Amino acid sequence: MIDELREEAIVNKVGGRFKLSTLIQKRLVALNAGARQLVQSDSDNKLEIVVQEIMQDKIYLDTSLQLQVAGDETGGGPPELDLANL
Repeated sequence: MIDELREEAIVNKVGGRFKLSTLIQKRLVALNAGARQLVQSDSDNKLEIVVQEIMQDKIYLDTSLQLQVAGDETGGGPPELDLANL
């Protein structure tokens, strides 16, 4: 098992176990469909690649639980919190 998944840091980074599971599943689907990996890794294990992408803040879930790539020109970085809609 991947050591980072045993730690609470990755769970807290994403916002909970449900969101972590969702993010991992969506990213694995993207990688299996041919998306390029966003981190340098010697491993062929796609789960390890996804965990490293999360830990390096390369991917995240937006507010509608859609996979986003940090710095992607279609969305870029984590969404801003709009306090007017709270």
